[in-house]
Amino acid sequence: MANNNQKKIVHIHLGKENFKTVMTAGNHELIADEPEKMGGMDLGPDPYDYLLMSLGSCTVITLRMYAERKEWPVEDVYVELRHFKDHAEDCEDCDDPKARIDKIEKEIIIKGDLSDDQIDRLLEISKKCPVHRTLLNDIEIHSTAEKM
Repeated sequence: MANNNQKKIVHIHLGKENFKTVMTAGNHELIADEPEKMGGMDLGPDPYDYLLMSLGSCTVITLRMYAERKEWPVEDVYVELRHFKDHAEDCEDCDDPKARIDKIEKEIIIKGDLSDDQIDRLLEISKKCPVHRTLLNDIEIHSTAEKM
């Protein structure tokens, strides 16, 4: 994980190929796109897929680190994630009756000879991964634009 005081730079470029987006982080290059039904070419995961992959990868890494530190017999960890919009019936601050709230379902599957208490503890630890905590925090995004 990056040092919290260090600014990590990720470059994103949307060229002329509809919604195909080239993303670079250091020496790594990834492609994002929209599905064909949304006007894309489906050349890569969509932005929400990357959000879920970020949360899922952080979760399994955090769990592996914790299990190794505790010397627990974790053989494999899988995470399945789903993102959807749900009616905001319980939203106290929602003025719009059609308002929806983003929801993420995270199912963790752990392979290993573990007790129920260990599984419960790993579930609690999964909520402490840095990306999970970031998504639950208030986030400020400062945007600027310039002409080339």
